[in-house]
Amino acid sequence: MKKTLLLLLIVVLYSFTTPERTTNVSGKIINTENKTIRIKGELFDKEIKLKPDGSFSENLASESDLIYTIETTKNSFQIYLNKDSKLVINADDANFPSTLKFTGKGSVENQYLAKKQLITSANPYDVLYALKENEFLKKLQEIKTSVNNLYLKTKFTDAGFKEKEAKSIYYLEQKHLLLHEQAHGFYGHEEGFKVSETYPKFDKTIDLDNDSDFLFSNDYQEIVLNQFYKNVEGDVYDIFAAGKNAIPKLKALKSQSIKNRLIENSTYNINIENLDYTKMYQEYMSITNDPVLKQILTTKYNEANAVESGKPSPTFNYENQKGGKTTLENLKGKYIYIDIWATWCGPCVKEIPFLQKVEEQYKGKNIEFVTISIDAMKDHDKWSKFVTEKQLGGIQLLADNEFKSKFMKAYGVEQIPTFIVLDPNGNIVTPRAPKPSDPKLIELLNSLKI
Repeated sequence: MKKTLLLLLIVVLYSFTTPERTTNVSGKIINTENKTIRIKGELFDKEIKLKPDGSFSENLASESDLIYTIETTKNSFQIYLNKDSKLVINADDANFPSTLKFTGKGSVENQYLAKKQLITSANPYDVLYALKENEFLKKLQEIKTSVNNLYLKTKFTDAGFKEKEAKSIYYLEQKHLLLHEQAHGFYGHEEGFKVSETYPKFDKTIDLDNDSDFLFSNDYQEIVLNQFYKNVEGDVYDIFAAGKNAIPKLKALKSQSIKNRLIENSTYNINIENLDYTKMYQEYMSITNDPVLKQILTTKYNEANAVESGKPSPTFNYENQKGGKTTLENLKGKYIYIDIWATWCGPCVKEIPFLQKVEEQYKGKNIEFVTISIDAMKDHDKWSKFVTEKQLGGIQLLADNEFKSKFMKAYGVEQIPTFIVLDPNGNIVTPRAPKPSDPKLIELLNSLKI
């Protein structure tokens, strides 16, 4: 009995001390601008600092066969790893992808992926989807034939890769058939374009909840992500409503990888503009198992919380078109109506006459109208000239880093124009105020008894 217990104890201890299965990736990538590369995969995202000569070596967890993406300063490419891989990569980032070479165990499959990328990248979306229907179908057949020929002549060493890649080639064709109608309308400048009755039908029997295929094939991923919001109840053009209505469909998926990616692509829902952002944050946190994604969601949730009505406003210190800089502190004691815009933004410019009428209506009252441009610094003179020529009133400021300015990020500004109202103490009345052309703005300002 004692011997049996001792044996069980040894087994248990061994299970806790056995190292996680890993596979090694090494090599040399020269001429990267910042001497770093990034390796990204399912539940994995790591920046790796290259040695002075461009060399690196990294052990990656490899419990299953996975496709990873390596991002350099200027380029990106896929690598395939299984539990037995020992891959060596060599490339010149300034002469890519022709210099991309693989050696070591798993090199055959990875060299195949590099050659396949050469074929597909020779037909970028903006060129491929701009083609008329017959030309597009002809080019698609050429792409598929080229990839098929490469597949047939490659002597794969990994039977699992070979099987999955056969499906991936099929997904490549189906993805393009699926996307062409919508994409051609954009790239071909044919609004409302519809494919003909003889156009090949997309294969609706494809399983859109296959975890293994999702982890292996980028083309399958595009199909899944494109199709997910089809048949979601409600107005799909209301992104927040679509996100909320999609929650039950998201929960019903079997593939955790697909769940994670869909949530990763939907973090914009955790935004002060979304009235249901707290509920959606809680839902997303309960669904995802990705610690990095949880951290991103929590950061966005905390940012949204920080700009709720009644909270102290984030501050700014921006260049004033009339000279010097203006801070939020300079404006305390008055209500503030903030207009975030840019000279290149059509809807923003359209609001200018309406804003000028509101400014005139509240002239001499306890309110400042502050317009913050997110034009790029290289367009500084263009912005200043625009303000002068259009005789814009109020306080005209230029943000320091476009959408990435701290003030914009703090308020979750992802589209413009955006309008904000603050009280005389610098607290938030509303983080998303009505636009000047909306009669509700006057109702709001009157309710404040300005």
